[in-house]
Amino acid sequence: MSATSPRRLDALIIGAGFGGMYALHRTRGMGLDVHLIEAGDDVGGTWYWNRYPGARCDVMSIDYSYSFSDEIQQEWTWSEQFAAQPEILSYARFVADKLDLKRDISFETRATAVQYDEDAALWRIETDGGVVYEANYCLMATGPLSVPKQVDIPGAAKFKGELYLSGKWPHHDVDLKGKRVAVIGTGSSGIQIVPVVAEQAEHLTVYQRTPSFTLPMRNRKLDEDYVSHIKAHYPGLRAAARHSLTGGVRPITHRPVFSVTPAESEKLMEDAWQQSGLSFLGLFSDLLTNREANEVVAEFVRGKIAETVNDPETARKLTPRGYPIFARRPCLDTGYYEAYNRDNVTLKDCIEHPIVEITEKGIRTAEGEVEVDIIIAAIGYDALTGAMLSIDITGKDGRALKDKWADGGRSHLGLMIEGFPNLFVIAGPNGPSALANFIILNEQNVDWVCDCITHMRSEGIRSIEANADAEDGWMQKVTTLGSLSLYPTANTWYTGANVPGKPRTFPVYIGGLGRYREICADAAAEGYRGFTLR
Repeated sequence: MSATSPRRLDALIIGAGFGGMYALHRTRGMGLDVHLIEAGDDVGGTWYWNRYPGARCDVMSIDYSYSFSDEIQQEWTWSEQFAAQPEILSYARFVADKLDLKRDISFETRATAVQYDEDAALWRIETDGGVVYEANYCLMATGPLSVPKQVDIPGAAKFKGELYLSGKWPHHDVDLKGKRVAVIGTGSSGIQIVPVVAEQAEHLTVYQRTPSFTLPMRNRKLDEDYVSHIKAHYPGLRAAARHSLTGGVRPITHRPVFSVTPAESEKLMEDAWQQSGLSFLGLFSDLLTNREANEVVAEFVRGKIAETVNDPETARKLTPRGYPIFARRPCLDTGYYEAYNRDNVTLKDCIEHPIVEITEKGIRTAEGEVEVDIIIAAIGYDALTGAMLSIDITGKDGRALKDKWADGGRSHLGLMIEGFPNLFVIAGPNGPSALANFIILNEQNVDWVCDCITHMRSEGIRSIEANADAEDGWMQKVTTLGSLSLYPTANTWYTGANVPGKPRTFPVYIGGLGRYREICADAAAEGYRGFTLR
């Protein structure tokens, strides 16, 4: 570690996304001497980095916003049902200014090493700028989708054109007009990028490996009467969201697929499809537990692809098979399938013809080389555990987190890790994580952590960590619940299958945000059952 004289703190927070921002506000309100470090030069987390064409949240804006301050809820007005990246980033900046957060944030500062001193019961955090912090509590608000995968295709360094990662988009304007553009990847980012780029590029070539199921977003502007209606009823809406399965207010049903006739299910799906993908997502209750039910819905969506895409061969390539619908993150799109009806869009199937290399002039497959001016790599993230493992974190007895997590991320309640006292994880891999509204989950996690710290300080407790038995028990619960669903059957970033060499697990708690909140609250109410306090 650096010999630089450390700055002493009560708490250090890593990451200025929505979790870190709220953690700074809460801990500062507790009277703690707290500071936050952030790799970017502004707040916003994933919405700071993801500026790619078409970037938009697929959670309704009235859900994907803070609930802790009615003043913020009343002052801020969303313009669309699903907010675009610039508006979400503006919202983050609005909150940061409203709460005067930036005075306690060091931007363009990345944690490189985080080491626990057991004798002193504190964390020593070294940064890339040479500044060292010592803190009783370290709060990891690094986010589940903050480490983009790098382009590992042979020859990428040779390319003479422009190459961009969707997850680390440049802050300057990228001129796509009249350019030959390639998009690699058709996950949620690629699905948002394709229709926008298709309208600007001279020609767009899309390289797809696994086709995704995507549903029509049918975004709309929010009218003044609706916004007033929402603001007047926020308390009830927020209460419902906190105790729901996903942390939002979109419709959820208890109706199984086969509880209605085939004709009725077809009509329900058609009506929901015309309304929006949001309605479609909550249509049936057993889509991720019953393969036959799942196939009914999957086949309906496959039929919509065939109806929408004019060329039968292109439609065939775009049609997902071999995994359950919604076992991969469901996507909401605006004109994705329609984009393939344009004369200037070509789809390349990388299962049939894998990419061999990136050349100086473009991309080569077994079919030949396609020359392009710009390559956009929408190839995903080292998700859930990648951000924390990118930092050299060392706990008690010199134990490295990378060794602890060699077989996959594990913790107790997604909040604390055995052997790593006073290290709190915000929206960690073993909570509801990717299956919940992150902002509501962040608020719940931060509130739990802050209540825990308050308890420790009032009782003179120096450290808290997860018990090994409790951690084992929680991970068994997560695994058992997951195995009852269809989630682990698909190759996704949920399971780590998108990163070569990453352990294949399904580390996400699928019991729902409402039940998760109850479990966490019960543990705290019972004297932090499952944790060791010293």
